[in-house]
Amino acid sequence: MKALLFKGKDQPLVIGDVKKPRPVKDQVLIRLYAAALNHRDLWVMQEQEQTFPDGVILGSDGCGVVEDVGEDADPFLVGMEVVINPSLEWGTNPIVQGDKFRILGFPDNGTFAEYMVISKKYIFEKPEHLSNEECAAIPLSALTAYRALFSKARLRAKEKVLITGIGGGAALWLLQFAVAYQARVYVTSSSREKIEKAKALGAAGGFVYTEADWAGQAQKETGGFDIIIDSAGGDQFNKFIELALPGGRIVNFGRTAGNITEVATRLLYWKQLSIHGTTMGTRDEFLSMLDFIESRKLKPVIDKVYPLTQAPEAFKLIEQGGQFGKIVLKIGS
Repeated sequence: MKALLFKGKDQPLVIGDVKKPRPVKDQVLIRLYAAALNHRDLWVMQEQEQTFPDGVILGSDGCGVVEDVGEDADPFLVGMEVVINPSLEWGTNPIVQGDKFRILGFPDNGTFAEYMVISKKYIFEKPEHLSNEECAAIPLSALTAYRALFSKARLRAKEKVLITGIGGGAALWLLQFAVAYQARVYVTSSSREKIEKAKALGAAGGFVYTEADWAGQAQKETGGFDIIIDSAGGDQFNKFIELALPGGRIVNFGRTAGNITEVATRLLYWKQLSIHGTTMGTRDEFLSMLDFIESRKLKPVIDKVYPLTQAPEAFKLIEQGGQFGKIVLKIGS
């Protein structure tokens, strides 16, 4: 089969021929329709010091059809169109992942290939209202967004929400989830064009975070936020402490701007704020997320779709940060 192979951080991604896997025990063999890129793939490519002569297949997001099953999997699964949960071996504690937790796509081979095998417990029926490419754009980013917004921040209807860095997959799912839950949502971006696109999706407004007084503008316009969800970290984080309303909740799931450098401690305790870190989510959250998407007929925002052979070009786009929505690789049909 054809697969996109990562061999080391100083080596280019290559399309190679690898042996088609066979399902064993409770595994299923999935012929992939489409896969989607995530910033996690970039972190792996940029930070892994180890080399992999045979190559590792990256990719956490995928949608396809079950083509074969192992001896402990129901043969009636064959022919089922599925979406894959990339949150592997979470463990028994819903509050935090266990020691065996890992994310599909590294170190386990992932979805940037024509076929993959995975335990039957990580596959779920494809939402009927979504195309193959839309289905592939769900798993990692929508699960991350769902846990951040509902399990961690515990969104209530009519609350004011600030989502930073609009344009990425998780941020756009956050926007759609919050709007569907009747929150009043604001966004930040370095691009006014992205803010306008977010407003077309239901955002009440937005702020250009590269402007020196963006937080002051946000305070003046909104009066502050009940919930702030951030994927960047960095030296802007302290502004969220200032913008949070008393009793507010701040959730972080990323570090694109680096480590958090300062926190206004007095405001943190005087406002009785809660700061949460989160990553991925449980099986139950994945099921709840799919139900939320299906019941409201939500669709992901997709920026571009590339064939698998053009994956290196797709990665250049996500590395530049110019996308608005998910970048998807079309693999089969």
